[in-house]
Amino acid sequence: MVQPAEPAGVDVEGIIKGIHKIADAPEGDGPEVQLLASGVAVPWVLEARRLLVEDWNVRASVWSVTSWGELRREALEAERHNFLNPSAAPRTPYVTAALAGAEGPFVATSDYDHAVPDLIRPWVPGSYHVLGADGFGFSDTRAAARRHYLIDAHSVVVKALQALADQGRVDRPVLQLAVDRYELANVNAGASGA
Repeated sequence: MVQPAEPAGVDVEGIIKGIHKIADAPEGDGPEVQLLASGVAVPWVLEARRLLVEDWNVRASVWSVTSWGELRREALEAERHNFLNPSAAPRTPYVTAALAGAEGPFVATSDYDHAVPDLIRPWVPGSYHVLGADGFGFSDTRAAARRHYLIDAHSVVVKALQALADQGRVDRPVLQLAVDRYELANVNAGASGA
């Protein structure tokens, strides 16, 4: 996988601590979502960002999660500190602070099982939806496997639309249009990682 050059002003602290924003939501009037991805999922979430704005007038920011586990460990440590030091100023978990003020819902995807991005659920400040590649082996192309597990770019788009529909910010019939447009039930229609 080709790695981009380090951008000017990159959030080094965020990279080390486990999460940093790599793309702001485009300007506009449509509803907004936050897309979180790790590793190989980052390119297909960037593709989902493009599809959301072009096909559905939904604006999305993209966050690269460099370590779901580190975010959880730090959040648990903040909770422990707060528990043992009730008279001290409470600590805010890094992931909560990083995502504070971001307009949700939040949609996460990765090549890991659902359980991995779900590690940070208690500290995400809003509605949190997780896609993951659970279960058994699936012998096919990477694109077909990612479609089978519904973790690819098109699945992220539909999950983001579903999260917005749950909040009443997108009309529910749009979901079926999106499922049909992207052929979500067809593993051969997958393109992420091809």
